[in-house]
Amino acid sequence: MFTPIVILWLLSIAAVGIYNILRWNPVVYRALSPYYGYNFFKLTGKDGFISLGGILLCLTGSEAMFANLGHFTATSIRNILAVFVDTFFWPVFFVVTLAGIVASQAVISTTFSVVKECHAFGCFPRVKIVHSRRWLPGQIYIPEINWILMVLSLAVTMGFRSTKLIGNAYGIAYMTLAIVTTWLTFLVINLVWQKSLVLALLFTVLFGSVDIFYFSSSCMRIPKGGWVPLAFALIFLLTMYAWHYGLRNKYLYDQHTKLSMRWILSLGPSLGIIRVPGIGLIYTELASGVPATFTHFVTTLPAFYQVVVFVCVKTVPVSHVPHKERYLIGRIGPKSYRLYRCIIRNGYKDTYRDGDDLENDLVMSIAEFIQMEAEGCGAVDGSVDGRMAVVKTSEKFGTRLAIADLFGPGGSSSSHPTVVVSGYKSPTLQNLQASYEQESPQLNCRKRVRFELLDTNYKDPRVKEELLELVAAKCAGVTYIIGHSHIKARSNSPFLHRFAVNVVYSFLRKNCRSPAVALNIPRICLIEVGMNYNM
Repeated sequence: MFTPIVILWLLSIAAVGIYNILRWNPVVYRALSPYYGYNFFKLTGKDGFISLGGILLCLTGSEAMFANLGHFTATSIRNILAVFVDTFFWPVFFVVTLAGIVASQAVISTTFSVVKECHAFGCFPRVKIVHSRRWLPGQIYIPEINWILMVLSLAVTMGFRSTKLIGNAYGIAYMTLAIVTTWLTFLVINLVWQKSLVLALLFTVLFGSVDIFYFSSSCMRIPKGGWVPLAFALIFLLTMYAWHYGLRNKYLYDQHTKLSMRWILSLGPSLGIIRVPGIGLIYTELASGVPATFTHFVTTLPAFYQVVVFVCVKTVPVSHVPHKERYLIGRIGPKSYRLYRCIIRNGYKDTYRDGDDLENDLVMSIAEFIQMEAEGCGAVDGSVDGRMAVVKTSEKFGTRLAIADLFGPGGSSSSHPTVVVSGYKSPTLQNLQASYEQESPQLNCRKRVRFELLDTNYKDPRVKEELLELVAAKCAGVTYIIGHSHIKARSNSPFLHRFAVNVVYSFLRKNCRSPAVALNIPRICLIEVGMNYNM
């Protein structure tokens, strides 16, 4: 409803303005001449320059209405509404109220979108993001931000107790937004639209000079309430910088402590540990190499799953990534190691998928990669040093490995001959799983599917063997392994570094949502590995 209400509001004030000009002062258009502006500043001097800050409140419309209503008592407002007989008053008053409501809602929704995109790029702490409408991905709600906006709004209203001070604060915020928009438009003209630098500079000089002129006038009101938006901006800037600074140092520490491929190859196919049935998904920020989380786990408990997948979730600078281009699959070491790497590319507006969908897509993508690698497809350029192999959805995707609903009609999704692989779970484990499902509704509601290997002729029997092991591992179960970090700055590091890491970043990390919750990882299938970071 935002667009039609705003259009109705703009048409209403335009009609009222045209009527007043034609009825009362048709020559008001002369004010557009620079001559009158020059005379205004010549006669008023410094006071005229300062008055430019008040003009900003007339740019949106609804703020002026709220400010004017605030100068009158409740009795005077009731009396004027009772005797006002203008036929245009009530329709315009109704439209103004709707415009104020949708404008406030637009500010809240925009704040949610900005916070979500900043979180996707690692510039804001992890918060709870609720999708109010599943069929509209853009409709989101962030409870923490909503509470912060409410508290700040009440604090400003109760602290200022004056519409004049609130207007000064709004003027600073509005002109700062205008300047930032002008500079970002300069980048869009030059980099996105690929226009000449001269055209971008002309635009910036033309509109930027006007913005700076008004902003300098608004700066005169900083001591009179204009300091509030600047203080809020500084607090949020320091919070975002501290969070990004901590994540960046953590990533550099992981890069420094990751294992070399030579060490992995020296362990042999069994990796020097006991390989048990199942798939282990190890989440890491590294797009290459083996994270220290894996070695810490196998050192403490010398056993791991038969199929190991290192999962790296990355946000790319596009709004949405098509599903067929989302998964990049690679192999680590020889085929007998059963080590894979998957990079999941998400746009900054994409949402993390549920665990069931992720597991199914991951198994299907790995199966496609195995087959394409065996066929010698040119799109596959894997190697034992951990470099990624780009695998896109081909015409044969889903023709070699099919998904069937466990409780679906017929029990199979394909009419081709299939090879059904049963899991390795013993009757004791199956009974234990059934008891877990009765106690945990979340686990019981998980989608149950069965993977079927289509009876396709393979030139290399090792390909079929690897696919059978992959399906059997999926039937045995999928476990998510994620690092539970304990971060502390070194004692000999600078004071600002220790304050940012030990105080600010640690406080934000302990009070925000955990990575497992942010990634939609099922808690029943999660293993957290404690890791100490001395940065």
